[in-house]
Amino acid sequence: MANLPLIHRPVRLVLINPRFPESFWSFRWAVEKVLRGKRTMNPPLGLATLAALCPPHWEVEIVDENIESIPLAPKADLIGVCGMAVQFPRQRELLNYYRRKGYHVVAGGSYASLCPEHYEHLADTVVAGEAEYIWPRFCRDFEQGTPRKLYRETGVVALKDSPPPRFDLLKIDKYATVGLQYSRGCPFQCDFCDIIVMFGRQPRVKDVAQIGQELDRLRALNVHNVFFVDDNLIGNKARAKELLRFLIDYQRTHGYRFQFGTQASLNLAENEELLRLFGEANFAWVFLGIESPDAESLKEINKTQNTRLDLLTAVRKIYAAGIDVLGGFIVGFDNDTLDTFERQYRFITDAGIQVAMIGLLAALPKTPLHERLKKEGRLIPGAECGDNTKAGTNFIPKRMDYAAMVQAYQALCRRLVGNRAIADRIRNKTRYLRRPLAQNGYSWRQQLGIVRRFFTRGVLLGGPGRLYQFLRTVTCCPPRLWPQVIGDWIAGLAMRDYGKRYFSDNSAKGRRLAQKTLEFLRRSYDARPRAGALEVSLRFAETGANLALTLRGALDRRFFRRAGRRLEKLLRRSATTVTLYIEELREGQRHHLDLLLKRLARYGDRVSIRVSEKIRPMLAINSSVFHLVLDETSA
Repeated sequence: MANLPLIHRPVRLVLINPRFPESFWSFRWAVEKVLRGKRTMNPPLGLATLAALCPPHWEVEIVDENIESIPLAPKADLIGVCGMAVQFPRQRELLNYYRRKGYHVVAGGSYASLCPEHYEHLADTVVAGEAEYIWPRFCRDFEQGTPRKLYRETGVVALKDSPPPRFDLLKIDKYATVGLQYSRGCPFQCDFCDIIVMFGRQPRVKDVAQIGQELDRLRALNVHNVFFVDDNLIGNKARAKELLRFLIDYQRTHGYRFQFGTQASLNLAENEELLRLFGEANFAWVFLGIESPDAESLKEINKTQNTRLDLLTAVRKIYAAGIDVLGGFIVGFDNDTLDTFERQYRFITDAGIQVAMIGLLAALPKTPLHERLKKEGRLIPGAECGDNTKAGTNFIPKRMDYAAMVQAYQALCRRLVGNRAIADRIRNKTRYLRRPLAQNGYSWRQQLGIVRRFFTRGVLLGGPGRLYQFLRTVTCCPPRLWPQVIGDWIAGLAMRDYGKRYFSDNSAKGRRLAQKTLEFLRRSYDARPRAGALEVSLRFAETGANLALTLRGALDRRFFRRAGRRLEKLLRRSATTVTLYIEELREGQRHHLDLLLKRLARYGDRVSIRVSEKIRPMLAINSSVFHLVLDETSA
C-alpha cells in the first residue's frame, strides 16, 4: 500500500455500526409501540471500547445505524466499519461506498476477525482479532502515513489492558440496555460455536476494579439496565463468584442502582452458591444456550454439559432463585427429524420460556461443524449463515428434506407466538418464578405509560381472544407478578409482530397481492400519462417477491397518496419486499415523497431505496429506517 501523507492535526475518525437486519431479537414492536424514546436494545460496545483505545487527541465519533442515519459525506480522515456475520452484507456495502468516496476505510469486528480474507478487496486496512494491542499500533502507523493492509492479533490479550469504553460517545438514552464485558472465552467445545475459535477455551477476565470504573461511568449517565455480554459469564466459576461478590458490595454501596442480565451455561443451576450470588447481585435474567431437549442431539454437538441434569428441572430451579430465563434453541442437528419441532415446542411451553430464540443450525466458518460438513459435501454454495433466525441455512440436513425443515421451522415460530401459546408459557413460568428480581428502572409515571400503551396497542387491538388469554395470565398469580406478566406479554407480542411480517404462511396469497399491486400502480399511472416518469416491475424468487418502482419525476400528489396506501397494504399483508429507485425529483414532490415514506416506515426493513447521485444531496433518506442502497450490486 502506498504511504499516506502525514496528518499534522488531530485525526478525525468516524466509527460505524451497520444496521442489523430485523429479527426476533430486535423487539421492534416493543421499542416502537410501548417503550417510548428507545430505538433499539443494545449499543455497540466494541466501538465504544475501540474509541477508548484511540490516541487521546483524536476526534472520534460513533454512528450506530440502528438508531441514526449514516453520514454520506462525513468530515473525516478515517472511516471504521465493524460487523458481526449477520451484518456483513451491510458492512460490505458501507466499506465499498466510503472507499469509493476516497476515505481510508478500516474493517473490523467479529466477522473480520473470523474471516479476514473476505475483506481483502473491501477495505484499505483489516483489523482481525481483539483490538487492545493491534488498534493502537494501527493508529500510530496511520498518523505516520504508513498503515498496513492487515493487523492480526496472534497472541493472548490480557483484559486488564482493556480500557473503560467511551460510553460518552453513545446516544445512551436510545438504548433499552447497555453492555459491559467481564470475560472472553468459554471452556466448552460445542462444535457449531465460533466463540472458542476467536477467544479460546481458557476464559480471561478483567479486574473487578475495572468493572467498578465502568459502572461508575454508567451511573453518571443514569443507566439502570446493564447486560454483561460475556458469552459465558460462569466459564470460570471462581472468577465469576469474585465478580458477583464485588457487584453485591457495589450495589449495596450505591443503593442497588443496576439491574443485570447476562449469558451463561445451564450448569448455573447445579451451583447453589452461584445462584444465590446471582440473586444478591440483582441479576434479573440469564440467557441459556439450551439448544435441544434431545440428549442425543446434545451429545452429537459435544454439548455434554447440558446432559448432566434434567433440563426442565434446571430451568425451574433458576426461576425459583428469582431469575428469569431466556433460551436459545436449535433445530437441524444430524439427529433431528421433523418430529424435533414438536419436542422443541413442548419443552419451551412446559419451561415457560417466553423469549425463546429458535434457529436453524448454521455452519459458521472455521468451526468444527463447518469443517465436517465441508468434508461431507453438504454445504450449500453461496448460502448465507450469519442469521440463524431466518428461514434457511447453509447446509443440507441429514434426516429431513430441506424445504420441509424450513416450513416446519416457520410453523414452529408462528405457533409459539399465538395468543394462547404466549399465555400458556407465562402461566407455566409464574408457577416457579414466584419472586422475580426484575425491576424495569422506569419511574411510576413511565410505568403507567408503558402499561397504557401495552393495553391499548397490544391487548385491545388483539380482540376478545387476546383479552381472554391476557386475563388468564393475570388472574393465576398474585399482583406482585403482574409486572413480569406484562413484560412477557410485551416480548411475546413483539415476536408475534415480527413473525407475522416475516414468516407469513400465505405465500400464494402474497404473490397474488403483489401482482394486483403491480397492476394497480400501472393503471394509476396510465390514467395520467407522463412519458417515462414511472416504471414498475415484479420479480419472483424462492425468497419471495420484490416489487420495484422507478420514479423519474412528473408524478402528482394523488399518485403518491394512492401508491403509498397500496404499498403499505402489500407490506402489511405479505412478505413482499419493495425497491424504490428515485432518479428524479421535481420541485414540490419532496413533501409527497416524504408522506409516502412515512407510510412505509413501519416496514422499512423490507424497503430498499436507491437515490441517484444528482439528487442525493437534496433528499435525506434515514438509513436507520430504510435500506439506503449505496452499492449498485445491492439494489
